[in-house]
Amino acid sequence: MKAVVIVRLKHGVLDPQGQATGNALRGLGFQGVGEVRQGKRIEIELSGTDKDAARAEVDRMCRTLLANPVVETWSIEIEG
Repeated sequence: MKAVVIVRLKHGVLDPQGQATGNALRGLGFQGVGEVRQGKRIEIELSGTDKDAARAEVDRMCRTLLANPVVETWSIEIEG
């Protein structure tokens, strides 16, 4: 089974990397580009078959290492 974690900055937290990407897109001539925010996608292969236990374990991974709970949020999708 595989877990897919999407980590994003919380609303209201400045995103300089997203701002730079947005500016670069506009500078390259892309029209209609509004606010750009960046995040990260993490894929984790897991053993086991219990999706609820896997989700709980991955949530613990996020709280411990994969995300900064002070400024980031995350979503978890369990596949397989």
